[in-house]
Amino acid sequence: MATNVAYNLLEKYAPVLAEHLVTVNATTAQNQLYPGVDLLGLNWLERTWASYYIWMGNPVLATGLLSFVIHEIVYFGRAIPWLVIDRMPYFRQWKLQENKTVTSAQIWKCTKVVLLTHFTCEFPLIYLFHPICCYFGMATYQVPFSPIGLMAAQIACFFVFEDMFHYWAHRALHWGPLYKNIHKLHHEFSAPIGLAAEYAHPLEVLILAQGTIMGPFLYCLFRQDLHISTVYIWITLRLFQAVDAHSGYDFPWSLRHWLPFWAGADHHDFHHQAFVNCYSTSFRWWDYMLGTDNKYHAYKARVAAASDKDRKAVQKKEIAEVEKEGLRAERIAEMGGGQGGMEGVPRGKLE
Repeated sequence: MATNVAYNLLEKYAPVLAEHLVTVNATTAQNQLYPGVDLLGLNWLERTWASYYIWMGNPVLATGLLSFVIHEIVYFGRAIPWLVIDRMPYFRQWKLQENKTVTSAQIWKCTKVVLLTHFTCEFPLIYLFHPICCYFGMATYQVPFSPIGLMAAQIACFFVFEDMFHYWAHRALHWGPLYKNIHKLHHEFSAPIGLAAEYAHPLEVLILAQGTIMGPFLYCLFRQDLHISTVYIWITLRLFQAVDAHSGYDFPWSLRHWLPFWAGADHHDFHHQAFVNCYSTSFRWWDYMLGTDNKYHAYKARVAAASDKDRKAVQKKEIAEVEKEGLRAERIAEMGGGQGGMEGVPRGKLE
């Protein structure tokens, strides 16, 4: 009864939304979505995909629900193991800031903020994902999927675009007013954890998310061969990258040791310490080309130049200096300074 009343109100005051909530039975759904398609001739994954949309009876609801569930499972499924690792002494030899630990209270606060953002900010947008995909010409419920080679090429393009967008948007968020009112929340973690990848102001989540979703939509303006299953793989890999970059650990088998231009936790962790370096997300090339990783490379060079017996002490001293300068840079940003924050300011002025 309550459901009928709610639907009647929607039908009266928001007929377009009510239309998107209408479901049909399986036979009708199959006839509407897959007329003339030989479902038995598809592979198992494609048949399962089609069966899901037929079972849901409404592609808008099906895509919205699937998109949100995938996001939550991937995000927390990738972040929670890092919390477990952080409680295991064996792995601390690879922790980038081994002198810092995150308290249970901080983890709980982070979890609450992330969940609140997911359900109040991201869920409504994810619900609208299907109509937007259709508007741009992206395949959603359709089968079969794209060839694997095409998927790989498309995902590579999305990585490059997102990295470019993130670099410039991230630098902009370090500009005084934007930092003070938006980005500061994310920088509460000077030693980040995987769960904090999306610990951010809702506006920051919306701004940086554009780099992830705009790539596929812009692609659709030029080519009409993108399937939403490819986008799901892309988003999964992007979430893995974001969570891992905030993990606070750099293992010998971490991807940056195999791909020199990959950023990884080592690169992004320095950003949280120094505040004014390493703005990139996946790759290092924008920071390298524009010199916004100079402090990072100088720090690495000084540590590498130390003798084996002195390296720990030198690293500790260097990190202390990096954090000291980072605090000064943050205070300058909060006072209205630019994202660089350090130029032209005497070292002792704000200390």
